[in-house]
Amino acid sequence: MATLTHLHHTSMAISHTKRHELNTPTKNRIIGFYLATGNAAAAARSENLPPRTAQNLVQRYKQTGSVSNKPRPGRPSILTDYDKRQIVRTARKNRRMPFSELSNQIAVKVSVSTIRRILAARGYHRRVARRVPYLTRDHKRLRFLWGKSYRAWRTAHWRRVVFSDECYVHVGDKCGRIFVTRCKDERMLNDCLVPTFKQSTLRVMVWGCIARGRKGPLVVMEYPGGKGGGLTSRRYQEQVLDGPFLDFYTRLKQSRQYIQFQQDGAPSHRSKATLSWLDSHDIPLFYHPPNSPDLNPIEPVWLELKHILQRRRHTPTTIDDLKAAVQTAWEEIPIDTINRHIDRMPARALAVFTAKGGHTQF
Repeated sequence: MATLTHLHHTSMAISHTKRHELNTPTKNRIIGFYLATGNAAAAARSENLPPRTAQNLVQRYKQTGSVSNKPRPGRPSILTDYDKRQIVRTARKNRRMPFSELSNQIAVKVSVSTIRRILAARGYHRRVARRVPYLTRDHKRLRFLWGKSYRAWRTAHWRRVVFSDECYVHVGDKCGRIFVTRCKDERMLNDCLVPTFKQSTLRVMVWGCIARGRKGPLVVMEYPGGKGGGLTSRRYQEQVLDGPFLDFYTRLKQSRQYIQFQQDGAPSHRSKATLSWLDSHDIPLFYHPPNSPDLNPIEPVWLELKHILQRRRHTPTTIDDLKAAVQTAWEEIPIDTINRHIDRMPARALAVFTAKGGHTQF
């Protein structure tokens, strides 16, 4: 009997300490009843609740204009402001380090979720690092001089430049991602970037050119590969310059008088034979700094071409299918897309000048 009495008193204690939360519809009905009658006690009786419950709810509604509960302080943090600053400093110093490893670098023992919460409160999250070309000091100097020379150019100036480039395309190109810890506005910091180096592991290489209001030809390059079988100056002249490009350049020059030709510093482009060919055809070159795809408006056009290929219902299964698909994708790119990227050249020149030759957002 004593045991039953003890259990009865225990259950009573538990029932008295348990907090009963009203759901939102009930709160809304109480406030609606009160606004209609002005009687909080009657509103409580209509919901079979104590009068004090409705009176407290009405008072909260008058003060805040809402029936939501006030935020509770919760459990106090065991970390001091100094500990939190140490977590941020350690994360900034080791941006590529996962949070699970970062916890071992901190003097105070904290969980991964705590680190994530503290960094998130200060705007830091794990984000994919942007891949950029590796820039030496000389690269940055040349890029800075380029930006200084052309930052005053306007759209009318850029209208007289033909931009060209080669691009590798293959099926199923899936690059791995590297995460870094950074704020939203730290995207272009050096330790938040991942340098990339040139490689030739793709299946098909294409050459193309653009000008404002015009989409030039797209050439699928033909060469055997292997030692001596790459893109030589002779193949570049025979497959690109002598044919599709010369026709496009001639027609464009008739309507715009003076036209410069931009190409990058690939060996086949800067060889004596290629430069001699351009000189003999009276085609002036427009200088392009090395390792600077962000300063060429055709680069985002290549990205659009690859997006079109990825959206295809049927994936090419042979080289011939891929060549045909690339040509079709090139034809689908609208002129407005080309114009939009060329019209941003003034912003590109100003950005690289402001960054003193460093990486830009483009």
